[in-house]
Amino acid sequence: MKTTTRRDFLKQTGIITAGISAAALAVPKVHAAEDNTIKVALVGCGGRGGGAVMQALSTAGPKKLVAVADVFDYKVNGLYKGVAEQFPKDVDVPAERRFTGFDAYKHAVDAAGPGGVVLFATAPAFRPLHVEYAVEKGVNVFMEKSFGTDPAGVRRLMKAGELAKAKNLKIVGGLMSRHKTSLEAAVEQLHSGIIGERITCWAYREHGPVGLGKRQEGEKEVAYQIRNYSNFTWLNGSFLLDWLIHNLDVCCWAKGAYPVSAQGMGGRQQRKEKDQLFDHYAVEYTFADGTRLFAQGRHQNNTWGCFQSTIHGEKGVAIIGEGVANPKIYKGWNPKPENVIWEYKEKEKDQYQIEHDVLFDCIRNDKPVNETERCCFTALTGIMGRVATETGRTITWDEVLKSEESLAPNIDTLSFDGPAPVMPNENGDYPVAVPGT
Repeated sequence: MKTTTRRDFLKQTGIITAGISAAALAVPKVHAAEDNTIKVALVGCGGRGGGAVMQALSTAGPKKLVAVADVFDYKVNGLYKGVAEQFPKDVDVPAERRFTGFDAYKHAVDAAGPGGVVLFATAPAFRPLHVEYAVEKGVNVFMEKSFGTDPAGVRRLMKAGELAKAKNLKIVGGLMSRHKTSLEAAVEQLHSGIIGERITCWAYREHGPVGLGKRQEGEKEVAYQIRNYSNFTWLNGSFLLDWLIHNLDVCCWAKGAYPVSAQGMGGRQQRKEKDQLFDHYAVEYTFADGTRLFAQGRHQNNTWGCFQSTIHGEKGVAIIGEGVANPKIYKGWNPKPENVIWEYKEKEKDQYQIEHDVLFDCIRNDKPVNETERCCFTALTGIMGRVATETGRTITWDEVLKSEESLAPNIDTLSFDGPAPVMPNENGDYPVAVPGT
């Protein structure tokens, strides 16, 4: 199934190997500089960006943070101060390399230069645009999840990933669960048949509400929405995509396939905030063999909480995924302590650190790593579920793959002075999807 899907994807992006232009391949294959110091640039100076840059600077070997960028200057300055204090010997970011604005990412990528690394941790809507530029410039990439918010954007990212392979560039994506050592071992057990054929997968993320920041005095619409990117579908792709993506990925990984269709329901029950968020999702995905993946996402007060992936097999059940510190596999379908047949006994390593260790090791030793494809496929899984829920229809993988839907068609030219991709009405309300209409 994956081979067929990949072929279809490449047809959609128009980049089957023979179609890659000679000009695109003109940049020579690159890796770490001759002195072995890897230049690092950060784009997106929020909390995840701060974590990513500290993990990058904690990898083995010489490296130097040379640029930071964000659309907001207060984020750039705040992050720079914190990182410089913690890694004084690994930071060289004078004022002229602290970039702000919508073109700041270009300056940061250019500062890293061919063979360097750029860490992308902005709102997901910008990921395809930013990665595309980095690959064009011969710069290696760490890209935080999610990886786009609509089919057009994900195809754009896939195309950049294929070009990166041709240029021998390295790309690692922020699906950090793939680098959790205990989870890797658990999935290996599932694939070896410890509970037989995997029949049903469940992806859960249920907790309290997602907040919405107050509009600041004089704040322009685009700035307000980016500052609250989790609340607007064009920016984060929905709670289902951006918040459930890890456990969707774990379920597809455990199953060994991606779903071929989805149907679901959701909406706003408790939520009164003026944004676009559904406060609950329930999606039934179907795999090619007829088995199912169920995804539940909810952020409401005073409701049941759950954060895990559950995999049911012919002979047992596995409790794994994001939110599960110690994955276990059980005989039968009751996950009781006396039914444990496998658990991870070794010391766990930091999955966030491992993904950066992998990237930098592959750059230094010129080893292949490019996680773009599975990152894109997992993003499409979330997008398919969102579209099914918000329309009330059954949506197929092929429909999503071929869709021209773009939630932010002006993403390349966005500015603080122009309109946002969605605008409030006279009452300050934003468009919210209504299934069936």
